Amino acid sequence: MQLITASEVPVSLARVDEPAAAPVRVALVQHHWREDAGELQQALRGGIEQAAKAGAQVVFLAELTLSRYPADTLPEGAPDQTAESLGDGPTFTFAAKAAKDFGVYVHASLFEKAPEADGRGLNTAILVSPDGELVARTRKTHIPVTAGYYEDKYFRPGPSDNAYPVVTLDDPSVKLGMPTCWDEWFPEVARSYALGGAQLLAYPTAIGSEPDHPEFDTQPLWQHTIVGHAIANGVFVVVPNRTGSEGLITFYGSSFIADPYGRVLVQAPRDTEAVLVADLDLAQGKDWIDLFPFLSTRRPDTYASLAEPIKPEHVRADPNA
Repeated sequence: MQLITASEVPVSLARVDEPAAAPVRVALVQHHWREDAGELQQALRGGIEQAAKAGAQVVFLAELTLSRYPADTLPEGAPDQTAESLGDGPTFTFAAKAAKDFGVYVHASLFEKAPEADGRGLNTAILVSPDGELVARTRKTHIPVTAGYYEDKYFRPGPSDNAYPVVTLDDPSVKLGMPTCWDEWFPEVARSYALGGAQLLAYPTAIGSEPDHPEFDTQPLWQHTIVGHAIANGVFVVVPNRTGSEGLITFYGSSFIADPYGRVLVQAPRDTEAVLVADLDLAQGKDWIDLFPFLSTRRPDTYASLAEPIKPEHVRADPNA
């Protein structure tokens, strides 16, 4: 895989006091899916190894890491035919071995089997420690319903209770939020994580072409939205996307890492597998939020409409219902 490393840690434009902690080195792996499971895992292991050799302490992988993206078409039969168990399925097993072998935290994503009778599972992000232990998991909260991304037919929304947990790591010292893909379009998600103390948000992603609007390239909108969350909440963002074509979707890659000032520190090409590495001066988030105090000048007493039930006029008709 192509290794792309951020050239420097940009200056913190709003800095007053020097930070006590050194920057944290993180990485992501942008990959394309392979039908042969052994070949796929070998490629991903190679990417994790490259990241570890480059000094990364945490490595982030794309959405549904080991799976073909299932939701480009409607399910035939039970939708969870490719779902797996969380604790001993292939994704956790792979991530745990790679984490131990290379001495890094590994973040991955899977189609988690759920017990409900309708056969829909959960879209789950996990974090595995260098000793191979599961230290965090977060279920995708918002589920797309658009053509080519029929995820509502495969996944149930994550539970509303503790929907946006912040994971605190000691070594490296970082407070991490783990939303997934469609969650990246919702400002409420990023704000909730920021209010919980997150310094870094990881958005494992599977996004690309729009089958019913083939001339519409949504990549710039996707990137602008996520970078906007970083600015509005004083957080870093790590966004590993897939590349290559699977079924009706051609994923647009373009994975990136951005800082709270909206600067893209490093970015992958659209159509090439890549490992991105960057040093994050996490104190920059506080520098920026101290200067522009978005969190403390909020008016939650005016936000009641955000918690109201969805209005009928906002519900998109489902042509496949």
